[in-house]
Amino acid sequence: MCLLFNSINSVIGIHLVFQGKEEEARNILLRIYRQDEIEEEMRSMQESVQAEKEEHSNGQKNLAKRLKDAFSNDVVRRGLYAGITVQVAQQFVGINTLMYYSPTIVQFAGIASNSTALALSLITSGLNAVGTVMSMAFIDRYGRRRLMLISLVGIIVCLVVSSAVFFQAAKHAPAVSDQDTLSFGTNSTCQPYINAPKFPSWNCMQCLHEDCAFCANSDNEYHPGACLSAEKSVRGECRAEKRVWFSKGCPSKIGILAVAVLGLYILAYSPGMGTVPWVLNSEIYPLRYRGLGGGIAAVSNWCANLIVSESFLSMAETLGAAGTFLLFAGFSVIALIAIYALVPETKGLQFEEVEKLLQEGFKPFPFNKKKKDIKEKVEDE
Repeated sequence: MCLLFNSINSVIGIHLVFQGKEEEARNILLRIYRQDEIEEEMRSMQESVQAEKEEHSNGQKNLAKRLKDAFSNDVVRRGLYAGITVQVAQQFVGINTLMYYSPTIVQFAGIASNSTALALSLITSGLNAVGTVMSMAFIDRYGRRRLMLISLVGIIVCLVVSSAVFFQAAKHAPAVSDQDTLSFGTNSTCQPYINAPKFPSWNCMQCLHEDCAFCANSDNEYHPGACLSAEKSVRGECRAEKRVWFSKGCPSKIGILAVAVLGLYILAYSPGMGTVPWVLNSEIYPLRYRGLGGGIAAVSNWCANLIVSESFLSMAETLGAAGTFLLFAGFSVIALIAIYALVPETKGLQFEEVEKLLQEGFKPFPFNKKKKDIKEKVEDE
Protein backbone atom coordinates (compact mmCIF):
# COMPACT_ATOMS: atom_id res chain seq x y z
CA MET A 1 0.00 0.00 0.00
CA CYS A 2 2.87 2.35 0.82
CA LEU A 3 4.39 2.15 -2.67
CA LEU A 4 1.01 2.61 -4.30
CA PHE A 5 0.43 5.67 -2.10
CA ASN A 6 3.84 7.00 -3.19
CA SER A 7 2.95 6.57 -6.86
CA ILE A 8 -0.31 8.46 -6.39
CA ASN A 9 1.51 11.30 -4.63
CA SER A 10 4.07 11.43 -7.46
CA VAL A 11 1.27 11.85 -10.01
CA ILE A 12 -0.26 14.61 -7.88
CA GLY A 13 3.13 16.31 -7.69
CA ILE A 14 3.55 16.26 -11.47
CA HIS A 15 0.07 17.74 -11.89
CA LEU A 16 0.93 20.57 -9.47
CA VAL A 17 4.17 21.33 -11.33
CA PHE A 18 2.21 21.45 -14.57
CA GLN A 19 -0.13 23.98 -12.95
CA GLY A 20 2.84 26.09 -11.81
CA LYS A 21 2.29 25.25 -8.12
CA GLU A 22 5.85 24.10 -7.48
CA GLU A 23 5.88 24.86 -3.76
CA GLU A 24 2.80 22.68 -3.21
CA ALA A 25 4.41 19.95 -5.32
CA ARG A 26 7.54 20.19 -3.16
CA ASN A 27 5.44 19.72 -0.02
CA ILE A 28 3.84 16.62 -1.54
CA LEU A 29 7.26 15.16 -2.40
CA LEU A 30 8.46 15.72 1.17
CA ARG A 31 6.01 13.02 2.22
CA ILE A 32 7.64 10.32 0.10
CA TYR A 33 11.30 11.35 -0.47
CA ARG A 34 14.27 12.19 1.71
CA GLN A 35 15.28 15.86 1.86
CA ASP A 36 18.36 15.27 -0.32
CA GLU A 37 16.27 13.65 -3.06
CA ILE A 38 13.70 16.41 -3.42
CA GLU A 39 15.64 18.70 -5.76
CA GLU A 40 16.54 15.90 -8.17
CA GLU A 41 12.92 14.74 -8.33
CA MET A 42 11.68 18.32 -8.83
CA ARG A 43 14.17 18.85 -11.64
CA SER A 44 13.03 15.65 -13.36
CA MET A 45 9.37 16.67 -13.08
CA GLN A 46 10.08 20.16 -14.40
CA GLU A 47 11.89 18.77 -17.44
CA SER A 48 9.00 16.42 -18.25
CA VAL A 49 6.43 19.17 -17.83
CA GLN A 50 8.50 21.58 -19.92
CA ALA A 51 8.72 19.06 -22.75
CA GLU A 52 4.94 18.58 -22.57
CA LYS A 53 4.30 22.34 -22.68
CA GLU A 54 6.66 22.82 -25.62
CA GLU A 55 4.78 20.19 -27.57
CA HIS A 56 1.49 21.99 -26.89
CA SER A 57 2.96 25.39 -27.81
CA ASN A 58 4.02 24.02 -31.18
CA GLY A 59 0.44 23.04 -31.90
CA GLN A 60 -1.54 19.90 -31.19
CA LYS A 61 -0.45 16.91 -33.23
CA ASN A 62 -3.07 14.81 -34.89
CA LEU A 63 -3.69 11.37 -33.47
CA ALA A 64 -1.88 9.55 -36.29
CA LYS A 65 1.28 11.60 -35.72
CA ARG A 66 1.12 11.08 -31.96
CA LEU A 67 0.72 7.32 -32.43
CA LYS A 68 3.66 7.28 -34.85
CA ASP A 69 5.81 9.17 -32.35
CA ALA A 70 4.77 6.82 -29.54
CA PHE A 71 5.60 3.62 -31.42
CA SER A 72 8.90 5.05 -32.70
CA ASN A 73 9.96 5.66 -29.09
CA ASP A 74 11.55 2.50 -27.62
CA VAL A 75 10.39 3.23 -24.08
CA VAL A 76 6.78 3.95 -25.03
CA ARG A 77 6.59 1.04 -27.47
CA ARG A 78 7.85 -1.45 -24.89
CA GLY A 79 5.51 0.06 -22.32
CA LEU A 80 2.60 -0.40 -24.72
CA TYR A 81 3.58 -4.02 -25.35
CA ALA A 82 3.31 -4.62 -21.62
CA GLY A 83 0.25 -2.43 -21.04
CA ILE A 84 -1.80 -3.83 -23.92
CA THR A 85 -0.77 -7.40 -23.07
CA VAL A 86 -2.09 -7.24 -19.51
CA GLN A 87 -5.31 -5.46 -20.53
CA VAL A 88 -6.16 -7.97 -23.27
CA ALA A 89 -5.18 -10.87 -21.00
CA GLN A 90 -7.52 -9.50 -18.32
CA GLN A 91 -10.47 -10.12 -20.64
CA PHE A 92 -9.36 -13.30 -22.40
CA VAL A 93 -9.16 -15.27 -19.17
CA GLY A 94 -12.96 -15.12 -19.35
CA ILE A 95 -13.85 -13.03 -16.31
CA ASN A 96 -16.56 -10.86 -17.84
CA THR A 97 -18.37 -13.83 -19.35
CA LEU A 98 -18.61 -15.17 -15.83
CA MET A 99 -19.83 -11.82 -14.45
CA TYR A 100 -22.28 -11.08 -17.30
CA TYR A 101 -23.63 -14.61 -17.64
CA SER A 102 -23.16 -16.00 -14.14
CA PRO A 103 -26.88 -16.93 -13.75
CA THR A 104 -26.66 -18.83 -17.05
CA ILE A 105 -23.42 -20.54 -16.01
CA VAL A 106 -24.94 -21.57 -12.70
CA GLN A 107 -27.81 -23.13 -14.64
CA PHE A 108 -25.26 -24.88 -16.87
CA ALA A 109 -24.08 -26.47 -13.63
CA GLY A 110 -27.52 -28.02 -13.20
CA ILE A 111 -29.24 -25.54 -10.88
CA ALA A 112 -32.57 -24.87 -12.55
CA SER A 113 -34.11 -22.32 -10.18
CA ASN A 114 -33.73 -18.79 -11.59
CA SER A 115 -33.83 -17.27 -8.11
CA THR A 116 -31.13 -19.64 -6.82
CA ALA A 117 -28.97 -19.03 -9.88
CA LEU A 118 -29.31 -15.26 -9.41
CA ALA A 119 -28.46 -15.51 -5.70
CA LEU A 120 -25.33 -17.54 -6.44
CA SER A 121 -24.30 -15.09 -9.15
CA LEU A 122 -24.53 -12.27 -6.58
CA ILE A 123 -22.14 -14.23 -4.41
CA THR A 124 -19.61 -14.25 -7.26
CA SER A 125 -19.85 -10.46 -7.40
CA GLY A 126 -19.22 -10.32 -3.66
CA LEU A 127 -16.15 -12.55 -4.03
CA ASN A 128 -14.87 -10.19 -6.71
CA ALA A 129 -15.08 -7.32 -4.23
CA VAL A 130 -13.27 -9.39 -1.57
CA GLY A 131 -10.50 -10.24 -4.03
CA THR A 132 -10.07 -6.57 -4.95
CA VAL A 133 -9.56 -5.69 -1.27
CA MET A 134 -6.99 -8.51 -1.03
CA SER A 135 -5.11 -6.92 -3.93
CA MET A 136 -4.67 -3.72 -1.91
CA ALA A 137 -2.85 -5.74 0.75
CA PHE A 138 -0.68 -7.80 -1.61
CA ILE A 139 0.23 -5.55 -4.56
CA ASP A 140 3.13 -3.75 -2.87
CA ARG A 141 4.26 -6.78 -0.90
CA TYR A 142 4.58 -9.24 -3.77
CA GLY A 143 4.85 -6.90 -6.77
CA ARG A 144 2.73 -6.37 -9.86
CA ARG A 145 4.32 -8.95 -12.14
CA ARG A 146 4.47 -11.74 -9.57
CA LEU A 147 0.89 -11.15 -8.45
CA MET A 148 -0.37 -11.42 -12.05
CA LEU A 149 1.62 -14.60 -12.71
CA ILE A 150 0.37 -16.26 -9.50
CA SER A 151 -3.16 -15.13 -10.35
CA LEU A 152 -2.93 -16.69 -13.82
CA VAL A 153 -1.71 -20.02 -12.44
CA GLY A 154 -4.74 -20.11 -10.14
CA ILE A 155 -7.04 -19.12 -13.00
CA ILE A 156 -5.69 -21.88 -15.27
CA VAL A 157 -6.12 -24.54 -12.57
CA CYS A 158 -9.69 -23.41 -11.81
CA LEU A 159 -10.68 -23.30 -15.50
CA VAL A 160 -9.27 -26.78 -16.17
CA VAL A 161 -11.06 -28.20 -13.12
CA SER A 162 -14.27 -26.40 -14.13
CA SER A 163 -14.00 -27.88 -17.61
CA ALA A 164 -13.62 -31.37 -16.14
CA VAL A 165 -16.58 -30.85 -13.79
CA PHE A 166 -18.86 -29.59 -16.58
CA PHE A 167 -17.71 -32.44 -18.84
CA GLN A 168 -18.63 -35.01 -16.20
CA ALA A 169 -21.96 -33.29 -15.58
CA ALA A 170 -22.77 -33.46 -19.30
CA LYS A 171 -21.56 -37.04 -19.64
CA HIS A 172 -23.72 -38.25 -16.76
CA ALA A 173 -26.77 -36.14 -17.61
CA PRO A 174 -30.12 -37.94 -17.17
CA ALA A 175 -31.33 -39.91 -20.17
CA VAL A 176 -34.40 -38.97 -22.17
CA SER A 177 -37.29 -41.39 -21.74
CA ASP A 178 -39.22 -41.96 -24.95
CA GLN A 179 -42.31 -43.11 -23.08
CA ASP A 180 -42.21 -40.15 -20.70
CA THR A 181 -41.67 -37.69 -23.55
CA LEU A 182 -44.56 -38.98 -25.66
CA SER A 183 -46.88 -38.94 -22.65
CA PHE A 184 -47.07 -35.15 -23.02
CA GLY A 185 -48.48 -35.50 -26.54
CA THR A 186 -46.93 -34.92 -29.96
CA ASN A 187 -47.53 -31.16 -29.92
CA SER A 188 -45.52 -30.77 -26.71
CA THR A 189 -42.67 -33.04 -27.72
CA CYS A 190 -39.35 -31.67 -28.98
CA GLN A 191 -39.57 -32.08 -32.78
CA PRO A 192 -35.79 -32.62 -33.35
CA TYR A 193 -36.01 -35.45 -30.82
CA ILE A 194 -38.89 -37.13 -32.71
CA ASN A 195 -37.08 -36.77 -36.04
CA ALA A 196 -33.69 -37.93 -34.75
CA PRO A 197 -32.62 -41.34 -36.10
CA LYS A 198 -30.98 -42.33 -32.80
CA PHE A 199 -33.24 -40.63 -30.31
CA PRO A 200 -33.12 -43.57 -27.81
CA SER A 201 -29.49 -42.59 -27.05
CA TRP A 202 -30.36 -38.97 -26.24
CA ASN A 203 -29.74 -37.47 -22.83
CA CYS A 204 -30.64 -34.12 -21.29
CA MET A 205 -27.65 -32.27 -22.82
CA GLN A 206 -28.55 -33.32 -26.37
CA CYS A 207 -32.12 -32.23 -25.73
CA LEU A 208 -31.05 -28.73 -24.62
CA HIS A 209 -28.63 -28.45 -27.53
CA GLU A 210 -31.60 -28.66 -29.89
CA ASP A 211 -33.31 -25.62 -28.35
CA CYS A 212 -35.68 -27.82 -26.40
CA ALA A 213 -36.03 -28.26 -22.64
CA PHE A 214 -35.80 -31.13 -20.19
CA CYS A 215 -38.72 -31.94 -17.89
CA ALA A 216 -37.15 -33.87 -15.02
CA ASN A 217 -38.50 -37.10 -13.62
CA SER A 218 -41.12 -36.44 -10.92
CA ASP A 219 -39.66 -39.05 -8.54
CA ASN A 220 -35.98 -38.25 -8.95
CA GLU A 221 -34.61 -35.54 -11.25
CA TYR A 222 -31.50 -37.66 -11.95
CA HIS A 223 -33.67 -40.41 -13.50
CA PRO A 224 -34.78 -40.36 -17.20
CA GLY A 225 -37.15 -37.52 -18.04
CA ALA A 226 -38.92 -35.91 -20.99
CA CYS A 227 -37.48 -33.85 -23.87
CA LEU A 228 -40.10 -31.22 -24.68
CA SER A 229 -40.57 -28.14 -26.80
CA ALA A 230 -39.14 -25.05 -25.05
CA GLU A 231 -42.43 -23.14 -25.05
CA LYS A 232 -44.03 -21.35 -22.15
CA SER A 233 -47.22 -23.40 -22.33
CA VAL A 234 -45.28 -26.67 -22.31
CA ARG A 235 -43.23 -25.46 -19.34
CA GLY A 236 -46.52 -24.94 -17.52
CA GLU A 237 -47.57 -28.54 -18.30
CA CYS A 238 -44.27 -29.83 -16.89
CA ARG A 239 -44.50 -27.81 -13.69
CA ALA A 240 -48.16 -28.75 -13.24
CA GLU A 241 -46.92 -32.31 -12.64
CA LYS A 242 -44.56 -31.08 -9.89
CA ARG A 243 -41.51 -31.52 -12.11
CA VAL A 244 -38.44 -29.31 -12.47
CA TRP A 245 -37.98 -27.55 -15.83
CA PHE A 246 -34.37 -27.40 -17.08
CA SER A 247 -33.85 -25.07 -20.03
CA LYS A 248 -30.14 -24.11 -19.80
CA GLY A 249 -28.52 -26.85 -17.77
CA CYS A 250 -29.17 -30.41 -16.71
CA PRO A 251 -29.71 -32.02 -13.30
CA SER A 252 -26.30 -32.76 -11.82
CA LYS A 253 -25.06 -34.07 -8.49
CA ILE A 254 -21.84 -32.10 -8.91
CA GLY A 255 -23.45 -28.77 -9.81
CA ILE A 256 -22.53 -27.23 -6.45
CA LEU A 257 -18.91 -28.32 -6.99
CA ALA A 258 -18.88 -26.42 -10.29
CA VAL A 259 -20.17 -23.28 -8.54
CA ALA A 260 -17.53 -23.66 -5.79
CA VAL A 261 -14.69 -23.91 -8.34
CA LEU A 262 -16.01 -20.83 -10.14
CA GLY A 263 -15.92 -19.02 -6.79
CA LEU A 264 -12.27 -20.01 -6.39
CA TYR A 265 -11.66 -18.72 -9.91
CA ILE A 266 -12.98 -15.31 -8.85
CA LEU A 267 -10.70 -15.28 -5.79
CA ALA A 268 -7.71 -16.20 -7.98
CA TYR A 269 -8.56 -13.53 -10.56
CA SER A 270 -9.45 -10.46 -8.49
CA PRO A 271 -6.22 -9.79 -6.51
CA GLY A 272 -4.02 -10.18 -9.61
CA MET A 273 -5.50 -9.95 -13.08
CA GLY A 274 -8.49 -8.00 -11.81
CA THR A 275 -6.68 -4.93 -10.50
CA VAL A 276 -2.97 -5.02 -11.38
CA PRO A 277 -3.34 -4.25 -15.14
CA TRP A 278 -4.86 -0.85 -14.29
CA VAL A 279 -2.15 -0.08 -11.71
CA LEU A 280 0.62 -1.14 -14.12
CA ASN A 281 -0.73 1.09 -16.88
CA SER A 282 -0.60 4.10 -14.56
CA GLU A 283 3.11 3.50 -13.90
CA ILE A 284 4.73 2.26 -17.08
CA TYR A 285 4.59 5.21 -19.52
CA PRO A 286 6.68 8.40 -19.56
CA LEU A 287 4.74 11.48 -18.43
CA ARG A 288 4.20 13.00 -21.88
CA TYR A 289 2.80 9.72 -23.22
CA ARG A 290 0.88 8.60 -20.12
CA GLY A 291 -2.53 9.74 -21.35
CA LEU A 292 -2.04 8.30 -24.82
CA GLY A 293 -0.57 5.02 -23.57
CA GLY A 294 -3.25 4.52 -20.94
CA GLY A 295 -5.95 5.35 -23.50
CA ILE A 296 -4.63 2.82 -26.04
CA ALA A 297 -4.45 0.13 -23.36
CA ALA A 298 -7.99 0.91 -22.15
CA VAL A 299 -9.35 0.71 -25.72
CA SER A 300 -7.66 -2.66 -26.17
CA ASN A 301 -9.28 -3.84 -22.92
CA TRP A 302 -12.80 -2.88 -24.04
CA CYS A 303 -12.29 -4.33 -27.53
CA ALA A 304 -11.23 -7.64 -25.97
CA ASN A 305 -14.21 -7.41 -23.60
CA LEU A 306 -16.57 -6.96 -26.56
CA ILE A 307 -15.12 -9.94 -28.43
CA VAL A 308 -15.27 -12.29 -25.46
CA SER A 309 -18.70 -11.29 -24.15
CA GLU A 310 -20.35 -11.34 -27.59
CA SER A 311 -18.92 -14.75 -28.48
CA PHE A 312 -19.47 -16.54 -25.15
CA LEU A 313 -22.99 -17.87 -25.69
CA SER A 314 -22.13 -18.98 -29.24
CA MET A 315 -19.03 -20.77 -27.94
CA ALA A 316 -21.03 -22.40 -25.15
CA GLU A 317 -23.58 -23.63 -27.69
CA THR A 318 -20.93 -24.94 -30.09
CA LEU A 319 -18.28 -26.26 -27.69
CA GLY A 320 -20.40 -26.85 -24.62
CA ALA A 321 -19.62 -25.35 -21.22
CA ALA A 322 -16.69 -27.75 -20.70
CA GLY A 323 -15.10 -26.89 -24.04
CA THR A 324 -15.59 -23.16 -23.49
CA PHE A 325 -13.85 -23.21 -20.13
CA LEU A 326 -11.02 -25.29 -21.59
CA LEU A 327 -10.62 -22.71 -24.37
CA PHE A 328 -10.35 -19.92 -21.80
CA ALA A 329 -7.74 -22.01 -19.97
CA GLY A 330 -5.76 -22.11 -23.22
CA PHE A 331 -6.01 -18.32 -23.57
CA SER A 332 -4.83 -18.02 -19.96
CA VAL A 333 -1.74 -20.13 -20.68
CA ILE A 334 -0.90 -17.81 -23.60
CA ALA A 335 -1.45 -14.81 -21.30
CA LEU A 336 0.88 -16.33 -18.69
CA ILE A 337 3.66 -16.73 -21.26
CA ALA A 338 3.12 -13.25 -22.73
CA ILE A 339 3.16 -11.51 -19.34
CA TYR A 340 6.25 -13.43 -18.25
CA ALA A 341 8.05 -12.41 -21.45
CA LEU A 342 6.92 -8.78 -21.86
CA VAL A 343 5.93 -7.28 -18.51
CA PRO A 344 8.64 -5.94 -16.17
CA GLU A 345 8.28 -5.52 -12.42
CA THR A 346 7.55 -1.90 -11.44
CA LYS A 347 7.28 -2.50 -7.69
CA GLY A 348 9.22 0.13 -5.74
CA LEU A 349 10.42 1.97 -8.87
CA GLN A 350 9.97 5.67 -9.51
CA PHE A 351 8.72 6.75 -12.94
CA GLU A 352 12.26 7.60 -14.08
CA GLU A 353 13.52 4.16 -13.02
CA VAL A 354 10.73 2.46 -14.95
CA GLU A 355 11.65 4.53 -18.01
CA LYS A 356 15.31 3.52 -17.67
CA LEU A 357 14.31 -0.14 -17.30
CA LEU A 358 12.28 -0.01 -20.53
CA GLN A 359 15.03 1.89 -22.32
CA GLU A 360 17.49 -0.91 -21.58
CA GLY A 361 14.92 -3.52 -22.62
CA PHE A 362 13.29 -6.03 -20.29
CA LYS A 363 14.38 -9.68 -20.58
CA PRO A 364 13.12 -12.30 -18.12
CA PHE A 365 15.06 -15.32 -16.91
CA PRO A 366 16.73 -17.21 -18.59
CA PHE A 367 17.13 -14.65 -21.40
CA ASN A 368 18.73 -12.13 -19.03
CA LYS A 369 21.52 -14.51 -17.98
CA LYS A 370 24.01 -13.14 -20.52
CA LYS A 371 23.30 -9.60 -19.37
CA LYS A 372 23.87 -10.57 -15.73
CA ASP A 373 27.14 -12.34 -16.59
CA ILE A 374 28.45 -9.22 -18.35
CA LYS A 375 27.47 -7.06 -15.38
CA GLU A 376 29.21 -9.38 -12.91
CA LYS A 377 32.33 -9.46 -15.09
CA VAL A 378 32.49 -5.64 -15.19
CA GLU A 379 32.07 -5.48 -11.39
CA ASP A 380 34.88 -8.04 -10.88
CA GLU A 381 37.24 -6.00 -13.05
